[in-house]
Amino acid sequence: MKQRKFLPAFFLAMAAGASAPAQNVPPAPKPIPRLQVIPMPYHQASFQRDGIEITRYHFGQELYRPFLFPIIGPSGQSLTRMGHPRDPESHSHHNSVWISHNDVAGTSFWSDSGDGKIRHKRIIKYEDLGECSYLVAENQWLTKEGKALLSETRQVTVVLLEEAEWLLIIDTELRPNGGTATLGKTPFGLIGVRMAKTIGVNDGGGTIRNSEGGVNEKEILWKKARWVDYSGPITKDKIEGITIFDHPSNPNFPSYFHVRNDGWMGASLTFDGPREIAPEKPLRLRYGLYIHSEIKPSELIEAKWKQFTKIDPNSAR
Repeated sequence: MKQRKFLPAFFLAMAAGASAPAQNVPPAPKPIPRLQVIPMPYHQASFQRDGIEITRYHFGQELYRPFLFPIIGPSGQSLTRMGHPRDPESHSHHNSVWISHNDVAGTSFWSDSGDGKIRHKRIIKYEDLGECSYLVAENQWLTKEGKALLSETRQVTVVLLEEAEWLLIIDTELRPNGGTATLGKTPFGLIGVRMAKTIGVNDGGGTIRNSEGGVNEKEILWKKARWVDYSGPITKDKIEGITIFDHPSNPNFPSYFHVRNDGWMGASLTFDGPREIAPEKPLRLRYGLYIHSEIKPSELIEAKWKQFTKIDPNSAR
C-alpha cells in the first residue's frame, strides 16, 4: 500500500477553505502618516513624504555644526547645495541650511576655521502627526577647550503644503551655561541658506526679493524685512525657490537680511548690535523656510508668511 505523506493540520485547513477563529483576527491597521521622520544610520534623520525624502537632518559628532541637506523642491531636485560654487574651501561652512553665530563670548561658531563647534548631544523626541513631523534635539556650543558656552534645544519641523510644497520651521532655545552670554555684533548668524548654483542670480539668473519690494543684493543687503525669497531655475523648464520667514516673536523682528547674488541668504540676529542672553531668560527664536514652485507673487508669499506667524510655536512640543 502506497504510504501517504503527512500534511500538517494547518495546510489541511487551508485546503478545505477553513478560516481562523474569530478571536485571532488582527485589528484594523492604524493610518500610515503621510509624512514621517525616520532615524537613519550615521547620525541622520530623514523626513519622508509618501516614502520619498524631502530633507535630511545631519548631526554627527564629527561635524562642526548640524545642518539640513538636501532641501527637495516640488520638481524633485534639491534647492540648496553644500558649499560655495566658486569658493568651496573658505566657504565649506555653507552647509545648505544651518544655524550658527560668528561671535559667542568671543568664540566663532560660523566658519569651519573658527574655534567653536556646535556638538549634538542627544535626540529628545521624534514625532509624526500625519501632515507634520518633527524632531527635538539637544546641542552644546563648545569652545576648542570643550567648555560649553550655550546649551541649545532645537526643534526641526516639516509641514506639508499643497502641490508638493512644504514648510520647514526651525525653533531654537539658547541658554548660557553659567552667567550671561553675549552674542557679539556681526552680520553672520543666526540662520543661513546656500542656494543651488542654478538658482543664484549670478550663475543661474535667479531673483532675490523681499517683503519691502527690494530686488537682488543691491536693494536687499542689510535691509530689514519680514521675509526674503530666492527663486530661480532648477531644471531646464522649472523655476522654484525658498523664502526665509522671520517671526514676530524674534527679538530683532523684522530682521536685517544678509543676501548675495552668488546664491546665499540669511537672517542676521545681531547686525545692529550685540545681544545678551541671561540664565533666567533664554533666547528663543523661530524661522521658517517656505519651499515652493515658480516665482510666487509677493502677495501670495505675504499670505504664507501670515499663516506661518499664526502657528503656535509650542503646538508640536
